Parts: sequence; C-alpha cells; structure tokens
Amino acid sequence: MTSKTLHRDALLKAENSIAKVKDAVNKDLMRLKYHFMAPAYWINDPNGLIFYKGEYHLFYQHYPYAPEWGAMHWGHAKSKDLVHWEHLPIALAPSESYDLDERGGCFSGSAVDDNGVLSVLYTGTVIRDGIVIQTQNLATSKDGITFEKYEGNPVISAPPEDSSANFRDPKVWKHNDKWYMVVGSSKDGKGKALLYNSPNLRQWDYVGVLAESDGTMGTMWECPDFFPLGDRYVLMISPMGMGEHKTIYLVGDMDYETGKFTWDTMGDVDAGFEYYAPQSFLDAKGRRIIIAWINAWDWMPWFKNFGPTGKNNWCGAMSAPRTVELDVDGRLRFPPVEELQVLRREHYHHANAKIVPGSRLLPDYIASDCLEIKAEFQLTGSQAEEVGFVVRASEDRKQQTLLSYNLHTRELRFDRSQSDGWSDGVQTVCIDASETLQLHIFLDTCVIEAYADNYRVALTNNIYPDPSSISLDLYAVGDAVTVKTLDIWKLRSAW
Repeated sequence: MTSKTLHRDALLKAENSIAKVKDAVNKDLMRLKYHFMAPAYWINDPNGLIFYKGEYHLFYQHYPYAPEWGAMHWGHAKSKDLVHWEHLPIALAPSESYDLDERGGCFSGSAVDDNGVLSVLYTGTVIRDGIVIQTQNLATSKDGITFEKYEGNPVISAPPEDSSANFRDPKVWKHNDKWYMVVGSSKDGKGKALLYNSPNLRQWDYVGVLAESDGTMGTMWECPDFFPLGDRYVLMISPMGMGEHKTIYLVGDMDYETGKFTWDTMGDVDAGFEYYAPQSFLDAKGRRIIIAWINAWDWMPWFKNFGPTGKNNWCGAMSAPRTVELDVDGRLRFPPVEELQVLRREHYHHANAKIVPGSRLLPDYIASDCLEIKAEFQLTGSQAEEVGFVVRASEDRKQQTLLSYNLHTRELRFDRSQSDGWSDGVQTVCIDASETLQLHIFLDTCVIEAYADNYRVALTNNIYPDPSSISLDLYAVGDAVTVKTLDIWKLRSAW
C-alpha cells in the first residue's frame, strides 16, 4: 500500500470507532454545554489553532478508541464564532514509520497558512528498542479538511546537541518572510525552548536555545508558544516538574539576530488545578486568543486525575477561549472572549445587597449547572473574615464547591474537597483586593473557570457533582459584606 492509502485507512478506522459510540456519549448528563469536547473518547492538548479562510480551526490530541491516552491522532473542528463548533473528519492518524506506535503517534504541533495551503507541523513519536524517537513532520491540506503527510518527512529528523530525546510540540510562525519554529525540550534536568528557522517549512536550520529554565522552572518545557504582544514577546510553556505551576508565561524581548529571548516578567497563565498546554493564535480582529486542555498530568494519581466520565466513553475538554492582553505593569491579562455572551439567557441582577452570615441571599430559581456570574464586593468597612460563593451545591450542602476571598490573608481560595467525593484539593492565590473584589465565573456542568484581579488571575478546575446538585448562593463569615453589583445569567448550550 502507498503512504496515502495507509493514512486514509487509518483515518477511516478511527472515524468508524467514534461513530459507534458518539450518540450514546452525547446523552451523558455530565457532558459540557459550551466547552469544546471530542465526539467521544479521549482528548488532550489543543493543536493547530488558526483563523483560516474566515473560520476558526481547532485541532486536538485525540485517541479515538478509548477514554484514555493512547496512540495520538489529530481531531479537528471549526467554528465561525469560537462558541459553536462543527466536528470535522479526523485530520491525522499514525501511519508512517516516524509516527506509527501504540505508545506514540502524531503528537502536538501547530498550523500556519502557507499561501492558502493549510500546513500543520507535528511531532511524530515512536519507541524503538526502548528508546523514544521524536521528529518534526509536515502535513498539508488544500481544502482545510483532508491532509497529506509530506513525502520528505521528517523535516527535522533528530534533536540538536542542546536537546535530549524529549523533543516535541513545534509552534511555527512567520517573521520578515522567514518561518520560525520553537520546540519544547530538556537537558540535564532543565526545560528548554529550541529555535529553528526555514525558508519553506521543509528545510529547517537550528538557530539555538531561545530560552531555558534557571533551574527552578521545570525539567521539561512542553507545548511552548511564542508570539509578539504589543512591543514585547511572550513565551508560554507547560513545565513538567514545577509543582502546582501548570502553565507559565514569560514576557520579554526578542532578538532575531542572536535568536535569544530575554525575559523580565513571569506569571501563571492559570493558577487552577487543570489548565494545560495552552496554544495561541491571531484572528482577523487582531486578537491573540488562547485555548487549553482542561486537565493536567501530574496533580493527582492517574486513577483519579481524569475524572469519572471515562465510564461513559469520554474524557477531557477544552477551555473557553480567552484573549491575551498586556497590562500596564507588564503582566498579562486573560479576559474571556466576548463571543461567549451569545449564550446568555435569563438574567438576574442585584445591587447593593448585604450578604449576612447565616442567611440566604439568592432565590432558588437561579440554580443551574450552566451559569455566568459577575460580582463586585465592597470590602472596606466590613469586619468579615471571608466572603464568597457556594456553587454546585446539593440541597443538604453535603456536596458543594466554594470560591471565597479571605479579607485578612487576602487569598482567593478554591475548595473542591466537598465537591463530589472524587475530586480533592484546595487552591489559593494572593490578590490585593483591599477595597473591592471583582469575580467573573463560568460554570459548565463539570468545569469552573473563575477570573479575578482584572483578569490577571484565572482559576480553572474540574468537579463532578451529582447532576441534581445545582444550588448557588453567597456567604460571609464574621460580618456582613455588601455586594455592590451582581449579575447572573443562565447559559444555553452551544451544542
């Protein structure tokens, strides 16, 4: 068989596997209402995010045979508004000597528009005699749907001396008529981002180490993303071995003559338990937008990490899209895209209401598993110790998730220890909200995305409560707190 035939057959086999279960999967009450999911089975890193010929394209790491990690394929979807997505045929399947392995496959990568040809670069991963071999490869499409692997693959067949066997996740962009690629890597226990350039996406020259860990920033830099923002550059990475820091950003300056990125500002892209491998792209409005996998590899033991949805033949989802903006102090902001407002339906508004300890403020009819909440609390003048939200609560409060702010320690706290009997963990982030506190929260069945500190802090977490646990309320401890404005919208499904 020819390479094209092998690839086509592998794609058809994967599509048939999904077709057998997707209708039953869609009936699961835990399925998300407006976060992107694969039709069935496993999904992880977003790949190839691009605005191409008037539409948003999302590719993603996908195992189409079980709700668990396996030989990686590239799933594919497109959208006109970043909210409503159309599933497309699987774009890439393992079929060649450089990517055909049940423990490897077509790993993460990125997409570019090469004079009208949608071109994706990805890491092919195979294991030979116990040795991991990772190479960078090219596939192209003239119609934006059907992809052919380049017959000259791999376009980068081996890592440089600055690297190791960990050599993956190419992100490609164009600068002054030349293509550039950053690849995640490691050496001697330090994460690295390696830089290449090319005139045509097919012949690549190694430039050098773009940036690397100072010894405190992880042992391997996965899914690097590098882009200009204003008059500066941003490097986003998902560092392995950096504890609770799942995704970080570095802001600095790029010298294309030397191939060096010099950074001076560092922060978390998201401080929650589950937000990994974000990838960015530029759209027609000039916005830098990111989407990430709502999960992470190393927070909890493997058997708990990915939640209970696997028994219903699906696992994983993507975050809601966010923009990336440069704040006046050099840090980054991550507001959710305005397109999400199309999901709003019934609206509840409250102004200058007091949250009294031991009393309920919100009416029962607001309860839902799919909400958008915007609140501003007046903190000055209150002797309260804590104020916050109770979300996805059962009537007896045996199940509940708390998002609260401690006025004394100035910590924003996410507590899912009573969320579902499955999840655990408490996450805290320091926020200097001495006068007022603003929170913007999105609930979607088993995902909570919360924003604070003018969108400079984000917390993304999964929870798996009973579908009937939908109660919502505000609470205060120690004294009353005034909520200056409160807006709550029930959200319709995007599916």
